[in-house]
Amino acid sequence: MKNQITSHILMVRPANFGFNPETAENNFYQQKDDRSTDEVNAVAGQEFDAFVSLLQEKGVDVLAVEDTALPKKTDAVFPNNWFSTHHDGKLVLYPMFSPNRRLERRKDIIEILIKKGFKISEIIDLTFFEQDNQFLEGTGSLILDRINKIAYACRSQRTHHIPLGYFGKLMGFEIVDFDATQVINGVASPIYHTNVMMHVGSEIAVVCLDSIPLASEKLKVQEYLEKTGKKMIPITSKQKFQFAGNMLEIQNRKGEKFTVMSQSAFQSLNEVQINIIKRYTEILVPKIPTIEKIGGGSVRCMMAEIFLPLV
Repeated sequence: MKNQITSHILMVRPANFGFNPETAENNFYQQKDDRSTDEVNAVAGQEFDAFVSLLQEKGVDVLAVEDTALPKKTDAVFPNNWFSTHHDGKLVLYPMFSPNRRLERRKDIIEILIKKGFKISEIIDLTFFEQDNQFLEGTGSLILDRINKIAYACRSQRTHHIPLGYFGKLMGFEIVDFDATQVINGVASPIYHTNVMMHVGSEIAVVCLDSIPLASEKLKVQEYLEKTGKKMIPITSKQKFQFAGNMLEIQNRKGEKFTVMSQSAFQSLNEVQINIIKRYTEILVPKIPTIEKIGGGSVRCMMAEIFLPLV
C-alpha cells in the first residue's frame, strides 16, 4: 500500500564529518568553524546519537549504519542525496554535484537493507548523468508527494532539467519544477536543494513561496498543493535560512505521526505555524547545531526513508 510517510529510517553515523569546500561552492548554509577536525567530528557524532535515540524512544525503526573511515566522506551523514526507495521495490541512485560526495554511494548499505528483509526489485542507476555534469540529488532535489505521484523540484546547479524528466518518466511522477532563489550578500542565487524551502507531509505542506520569483510558478506550486488537499503553511525567507523548510514527517510502528525539525527551525516558527503542525502531528526537535552549521544541511537530509516492501 502506498503511503506518504514511513516508520523505517536509515541514518549514517559520521566518521569524518567536516566542512566540504566542494559543496560550499553553492551551499551558502555551510560555515567554517574554529574547532579542530577531531572535535567537530566528535560533536557531530554526539548530535547524531542523540537524534537517533530521540527517534527510537518514539518507536521509529532507525537503521543506523556506521560510515566507513576510508575514503573520507565529510557529508556521509546526509544519505538522502544519493539514494531513494519506493513502495514498488525500486531503489534509485542519483547523480551528485560534488565528486567527493559520490564516494558516499555504498553497495554494502544496499546489502544491509536486503539482509534486514527489505525487498529490492530493481535498482535504477541515474549516476551516468554525472559524465555530462547533469545532477539530481535525491530527496534533496526532489520533494515527493508519493500518494499523488508528484515531484516538486527547484532548478539549480544540483537539480537539472534532463535527469529530472528522466526520473519522472521512469518512476511515473509528474514533475512540478520552478526556480527558487535566495538573496546572499545582496545577490539573488538559486536555492541549491528544494528541501531547504519545501516539505510535503501526509496532510500539510510547508513552503517558502517568497523564494519563487516568477508569479506563474508560485501559483503553479500553490495550485498543486491545494488540489492535492495539503494544508499549506507558508514560511518566510528568514525562517528558511533557519532550516524551517527542512522538515520530514515520519511515523512510528503504531502509526503515530511526527514532524521532525531541528531546534533552529522550531525556534524560527511562530505560534500559529507550530499550532497548525501540532494539529496534524507531534513535533520532534533534535538539536544538531554543529551538523547544520558546518554541513549546511538539517534533519531532513540526515534521514533516508525506506519505503521498500518487507519480504
